[in-house]
Amino acid sequence: MLPEVLNHLHALVSYDTRNPPRDIGTGGIFDYLRSQLPGFRIEVTDFGAGAVSMLAVRGNPRRLFNVHLDTVPSSEAWSADPHTLRIGADRAIGLGACDIKGAAAGLLAAAAVTDGDAAFLFSTDEEANDARCIAGFLATNHGFTEAIVAEPTMCEAVLAHRGISSVLLRFRGVAGHASGANAMQASALHQAVRWGGKALDYVEAQSHQRFGGLTGLRFNIGRIEGGIKANMIAPSAELRFGFRPLPSQSIDGLHETFGTLTDAGAIERYEETFRGPPLPAGGVAEAEDRRLEARDLADALNLPIGNAVDFWTEASLFSAGGLTAIVYGPGDIAQAHTADEWVALEQLERYAQSVARIIGSKAQ
Repeated sequence: MLPEVLNHLHALVSYDTRNPPRDIGTGGIFDYLRSQLPGFRIEVTDFGAGAVSMLAVRGNPRRLFNVHLDTVPSSEAWSADPHTLRIGADRAIGLGACDIKGAAAGLLAAAAVTDGDAAFLFSTDEEANDARCIAGFLATNHGFTEAIVAEPTMCEAVLAHRGISSVLLRFRGVAGHASGANAMQASALHQAVRWGGKALDYVEAQSHQRFGGLTGLRFNIGRIEGGIKANMIAPSAELRFGFRPLPSQSIDGLHETFGTLTDAGAIERYEETFRGPPLPAGGVAEAEDRRLEARDLADALNLPIGNAVDFWTEASLFSAGGLTAIVYGPGDIAQAHTADEWVALEQLERYAQSVARIIGSKAQ
């Protein structure tokens, strides 16, 4: 099946679906997908701002394959045109080849050699931190009970991963001369730095927490800015941070903790700018039950089970929507978002063959 997979991947990579700038419409790559899925019922939905989804259904399946078509932006570090697929001795190189148009090519190739019930959901907003496509799909009366979400997992079924939350935190100070005795407490930047120290101490104290092979709480302060100059007390400061909890940790509970690690009144604004639930979704007991259901699904499909991962995927959205969800796709996450991004040919072949086996024929 590899030649057909590569033919499809060559076409898919040629379409510019970089996100940002989120300049993606209902034609282009979707016209190609339509042309390659004869016999499928096609429904394309435009959610605006470059968020377009396409649901392709054949027969009456209860299991859904999902793959996003958008890519991160390219960079000047690419050694050749990122939208022209290059084939090496053991790899295919191109923007999105690993993350994750290689899986989309595998779905098309598998659909062509099978006639069993199948459903594919293609989306274009996964890289935007604005998951309109999956949320819109889950809000419909879709009738699916299982989801296999394509991300680079080396063709192993991933049953658990961290959630993610990003926060804008703004501190309030009182402007004045830096020689004043009140400078230590009045400076918004000092408040931000103190908050950061307490937050880091709290996160380090969570190192004993465990779920499904994952350990501790991931945390990062990505940006601190504010103030005017060294001899002026900073009247305001802004800090952006993110954390990645285990499925057994409450995102809301963590927000409550992070929002109280400073003096009363020092925080002017605390705003969550993005949230993605963990996989599996739910509380401690519910998450474990769902992980076991996902393991049963992987076993039933004869898919090798891999370790839990630290990166986030939209499989968690399907899990939160009540579907049994696993992450399964070709490629290594270490190659995603890199210059000269590549996916191993062996991985593409293995993924397409496994999807064809899972879909099967009507006779089966």
